[in-house]
Order: sequence, then structure tokens, then C-alpha cells
Amino acid sequence: MTLSPSDIDARLTAVRDASPLVQCIANAVVLNHLANTLLALGCAPAMVDIPEEAGAFARTAAALLINLGTPYAEPRAAALEAVASATDAGVPWVLDPVAVGSLPVRTRLARELLRHQPAVIRGNPSEVMALAGSGRGGRGTDTLATADDARQAAQDLAQRHQAVVAVSGETDLVTDGVTDLRVRNGHPWLTRITGGGCALGATVAAFVALDSSQPFKAVAAAVAAYAIAAEQAAAHAAGPGSFKPAFVDALHNLDQATIAARLNMS
Repeated sequence: MTLSPSDIDARLTAVRDASPLVQCIANAVVLNHLANTLLALGCAPAMVDIPEEAGAFARTAAALLINLGTPYAEPRAAALEAVASATDAGVPWVLDPVAVGSLPVRTRLARELLRHQPAVIRGNPSEVMALAGSGRGGRGTDTLATADDARQAAQDLAQRHQAVVAVSGETDLVTDGVTDLRVRNGHPWLTRITGGGCALGATVAAFVALDSSQPFKAVAAAVAAYAIAAEQAAAHAAGPGSFKPAFVDALHNLDQATIAARLNMS
């Protein structure tokens, strides 16, 4: 199974046309980049991340992102409140288990959040293996493994929680536990800016918001669009500093012709 450039473009167009409201409880280091990435896609980002507001807001959002990059006490409580409300209201949510495995507080929180059945789990190979119980995590946010190293763990995690799992790496892997897709697009400079992986989680949330009945295809389309935009941006940037704004522009301007010219998916 694969997606055609027109499949990906149709989902991207749907996101732009619908402008979904995406709630983010996320890493304090990258909130601005997440917001700009969502705005470039045409979405409405909402960083509603405090208790007593997060749960009520999650019921009205089109999708919810939980990113564990800086899990201070208030965002931890807000995350639990929000996923409970999102699950009750049928709002799809995405778990980004940043640095899980190597750090105890976020690891416990991630396991508790998993009880609420995320639609998508997105992480690097070390994070995915740690969450599945087959690894100890990486060096903070740095991974010590490849997406193929994490393939079995990702499949197990997907089947156990009835979720789509997206594993980021030089080659990205998307699996629902039965079907796998690999996206061989992207650029190393995504690992040289703040939020390169975190903003992918927000992008995935936006796509799933518009296609929750087919989350596997939605996630694969999101990963492909994001990675192709990174390639396009790198072609016009001198280094990581100029790459970041060029990436936001490339995501905003991404079209079917560019997707068709660059897509490398199998």
C-alpha cells in the first residue's frame, strides 16, 4: 500500500480549507514553532495548557497534541484532563513521548496517558521502543536507533493500543500494526532546529482531525508532506538558521507538483 501525490495533496487541501482547531499541550521550548507550523498549514493553533481550561477546551478542538518535552506539574495535570475529555468527546489525539525511557517523570506520565487510547503515537525510534517496553530510551531527545530498529516495537505498540505509530528517522516509518509505509524524504537539518520533530506531531494532529476515519492514510500523508517541505526548504537555505523560516514557507506553499516530483514512499 502507498499513497499517490494526489492523495497527499487532497488531504493537505482539506486541512487548508477546513482550518481545524488544534489544541497543543506541548514543549515550552517549541510552542512558537508549533504555532507557526500549524498556521502555515492554514490551521488554528491553540496552546491551552493549564488545568481547569484544558479539559473543557479539548471537547471543542478538532484534534489534540500532547507533547511531553517539558512536563512541568501544570501541563502534566492539563494533559491528563485534556485526553480524558478528548476521549469522551471523540476528539482524536496524538501522543509525542519526548525523551520517554531515559527520564522517569515523563515515562510514567506517558504510560498513564496511553490508557486513553491515542489515535497516533509519534516519536523517534528510541522513544517508541521505550514506550513499547523494548528499550531504555535515547540520550534525551536524541535517538540511538533507526526506524527499522523500532519496527517491531512500533507494530506491537500500534496493535496494543489500536493506534497508528509514526517513527521518525532518516527514513520515517508509519504503521498500524499490520501495514507499514516508509517515507524516505526529509532533511538532516530537521534535527538541527528546535521543534523539528515536535512540529511533525502538530502536523499529524491537523491531518488526523480531518480524516479520523482513515488515520493511517492521514498520518502517512502528514509525514510525507512535512518531509517533502523540509527537502524543499533545504534547497533554498544556507544552514539550519535560514532553514527554519524556509521550512514554514515551504509547508505553506507545498503543492501537488512538488509532492509528485519529490515523493519517495513505499
